[in-house]
Amino acid sequence: MRKPLKPKVPRHARRQDVLTARRNVKMASSTHAYVRGNTIKFYDWLKEAEIRGLPEGPAIWICGDCHTGNLGPIANSQGKIEVQIRDLDQTVIGNPVHDLVRLGLSLATAARGSALPGITTINMIEAPFDGYMQPFSKETASQEPGERPEVVRVVMREAVRRTWKHLARERLDDIQPTIPFGNRFWPISQKERAEIESLFQIHTLANLATGLRGRPDTGDVTVLDAAY
Repeated sequence: MRKPLKPKVPRHARRQDVLTARRNVKMASSTHAYVRGNTIKFYDWLKEAEIRGLPEGPAIWICGDCHTGNLGPIANSQGKIEVQIRDLDQTVIGNPVHDLVRLGLSLATAARGSALPGITTINMIEAPFDGYMQPFSKETASQEPGERPEVVRVVMREAVRRTWKHLARERLDDIQPTIPFGNRFWPISQKERAEIESLFQIHTLANLATGLRGRPDTGDVTVLDAAY
């Protein structure tokens, strides 16, 4: 049987156009996908709405793009798993209420796309705000957090069992430590490759790799492959 032809990899000059076209196609698939993929439009709407009832919280680091797709299980330095924000590429110093409004809008559009009853949508939107307000309440501030929903516990159990090998099996085509180019990954330039390799000459970054299995900090770190 003939192997399927691999898709052509776009040239560097065309990559942004290709990515923009793909994003637009995804956003057109549903209301939730549109809200998820259009951060700028959300803040434009927030500004134009002139909502006077939003509280002005302290200017702190916020996610900036807090939707359901950016929440998931992550581990701290002690290996404890929590479901938190795990995408920080649009992090800014701003009003924390903006994260809550964006998350509520994301939940509402996800519920609408799933044809859930109106009361379920209301409960979904109210839950993050109730949880956010608990630490500020004298009655609940000293209490332990409530029991997590079963769906959250399942996600956390699966995350605890996963290792980098599971990710490698999902993303790589064969046993060789190379990243397959195609729709998901594109090749990088020689200059980009050199910059990545130079990063791991920095002692603190190299420690991230050697610390995975308790290897000595004096060990050498080799970049096996990299892709865009």
